Amino acid sequence: MTAKFYLNTHNVHRLDAEEQRLLFHVPTTSIFALDDLSTDLLNLLKRKPETSLATIQQGLCTSHAPEEVEQTIRDFLAMEIISQEKEGKAHNPLPLELKELPLNTVVLNVNTGCNLSCTYCYKEDLTSPSKGQKMSLETAIRSIDLLLEESPDQDSYNIVFFGGEPLTNLPLIKSVVEHAEPRFAALKKQVDFSLTTNATLLKESTVDWLNAHRFGLTVSIDGPKALHDKNRLSIKGQGTYDLVASKVKMLLKRYTSRPVGARVTLTRGVTDIVDIWDHLFNDLGFNEVGFSPVTSGDISLFNLSNDELVQVFEGMKTLGKHYVAAACQNRSIGFANLHQMLTNLHEGKKKSLPCGAGTAMVAIDNTGGINLCHRFTGSDLPNFGTLETGIDKSRLGEFISERLDRAEKGCETCHIRNLCSGGCYHESYARYSDPAHPTYHYCDLMRDWVDFSVQAYAEIMAENPDFFDTYLTPRTAAKEIPQT
Repeated sequence: MTAKFYLNTHNVHRLDAEEQRLLFHVPTTSIFALDDLSTDLLNLLKRKPETSLATIQQGLCTSHAPEEVEQTIRDFLAMEIISQEKEGKAHNPLPLELKELPLNTVVLNVNTGCNLSCTYCYKEDLTSPSKGQKMSLETAIRSIDLLLEESPDQDSYNIVFFGGEPLTNLPLIKSVVEHAEPRFAALKKQVDFSLTTNATLLKESTVDWLNAHRFGLTVSIDGPKALHDKNRLSIKGQGTYDLVASKVKMLLKRYTSRPVGARVTLTRGVTDIVDIWDHLFNDLGFNEVGFSPVTSGDISLFNLSNDELVQVFEGMKTLGKHYVAAACQNRSIGFANLHQMLTNLHEGKKKSLPCGAGTAMVAIDNTGGINLCHRFTGSDLPNFGTLETGIDKSRLGEFISERLDRAEKGCETCHIRNLCSGGCYHESYARYSDPAHPTYHYCDLMRDWVDFSVQAYAEIMAENPDFFDTYLTPRTAAKEIPQT
């Protein structure tokens, strides 16, 4: 065995949870509980990043069996926690040539019109329902054609309806479903439908139709009346909480096919995570509540200040502690942000890119333009092709490769690089006018949030591992935290 060893700090992150000593293995996003020997070896390497085998043996073999010390060194070498080269490498994805897309989702921007006038809305092409540019059935069908032509071998597909307010073009949505269901069934493929709505246009008959076709539903709502009415206004400038709350109660009473989630937009002055969750989860009865902070909107008046953003993440950790306590009792309190992070950790997801935009998903605007995602429809970012000409894979490939290239970026050696992957493209575009630019303003807060999530995962796994089988989807077998 070579005489010199070097700690590869880019591939390992130490933290503790309750009485557990944890190692977060960055290349695989795996979590390990450390035994005494592994802990002692890491501590020795931290004190002496360049260490000889003789020094390790001298320091550890008095309290650990020599053969166990050598085996742990071999394990650390295999995991690239330590290296025999002075400059250990951080594993990062390589640029790619985009020839085929693993496309499984298409977002249809069915109408630029919306019956509300939310003050913070990011949609640049938004207008009133009467002036809205509606997607035609022909464009929608050609979008489905694109989905199947680009990626015919997927087992399941998702068609997402977006706006504006998508229910302002309900006839199109019904026609698309009527076209898609038999078409995908004939191909022996599964197709799911998703929709985000402000809920104001929901009727009992509409809810029953959505229920029959098993739509994945998310409602945009910002919390109790005072907070919701602050920004989510009608076109006439009136608060909409009373109407939305009544519609939500009707929806949740009638809708049985899938869980319904709430999406909360956090803007300046709207930061009380726990109270907002409590109202939406306990008072109104949503299955899950997710929070989306605004820091780079076009109207700076509504962007969270730096201090408020810190408050938001502190609130998320406070709610996260409630989530952990409930999970240890085998209950879920529907905190979507932590739920998704725990799912990623449980499944060992390693992300080269922040999301599926431009690879697994594209968004189609009413003119047939192909966009990275629904947030970019109507923006100044040039389209990546059209339904007429097809996806511009050359340009899209250049963009994806640029984002994959972490060289000389803060992401290159960051310990959450395979969970964050640089952050939201649209957030980067709004903040830096460049969708490939990492969202550096989130970095410290996101690192702290991931550390909290790792500790939460370890605590739940130690107290109630059955929670992951019961509540995380897609459901996979619970994994023990192995010793190393």
